[in-house]
Amino acid sequence: MRPELCEDALRLGRMLAELAPAEPEVHGLVALMEIQASRIKARVSPTGDPILLFDQNRVLWDRLLIHRGLAALGRAERLRPARGRYTLEAAIAACHARALTPADTDWTRIVELYGELARLMPSPIVELNRAVAVGMARGPAAALELVDALREEPLLREYHLLSSVRGDLLRRLGRDAEARAEFLRAASLTENERERELMLHRAAG
Repeated sequence: MRPELCEDALRLGRMLAELAPAEPEVHGLVALMEIQASRIKARVSPTGDPILLFDQNRVLWDRLLIHRGLAALGRAERLRPARGRYTLEAAIAACHARALTPADTDWTRIVELYGELARLMPSPIVELNRAVAVGMARGPAAALELVDALREEPLLREYHLLSSVRGDLLRRLGRDAEARAEFLRAASLTENERERELMLHRAAG
């Protein structure tokens, strides 16, 4: 994480919103940045290890940044009810920000928002993210079917997060040996040392 860079981006985004107050996607982008930045203190352990969203201490989330992000999202949606990319991504982030615990998250709404995003800008990565939400809203079996359909996508064949997601779904289904193989594959594909350590830890677990 580079907090100083995030602060510079937020400052520039807020300035842009003041200069272009009638542009909904500017407010959508600011909303997205505010909400994502609110999690900075919770995303990395004191030793620098990444902490997954479900494992983050939400007490550490910056409520002021979340408040600012939700306000910017409201401005974007009032200016243009038909949401653009950044506004949709901010709306997804807002679903997480509003939830005090992972269990409180409106996963059905997130599935709907990812579907809307996929129609606006079709992408296998968007579909993978949607599959994760489906796994939370409808169960791992439904999500695994969607993920398996993405395995031959050229963009995802060497994408470590596809294997990571698949490993998580397989573990939730009790298919531990297959899950371990997927986490090991994810570890072999990532170039980030911290992510590799996380995948190896999940494989061992």
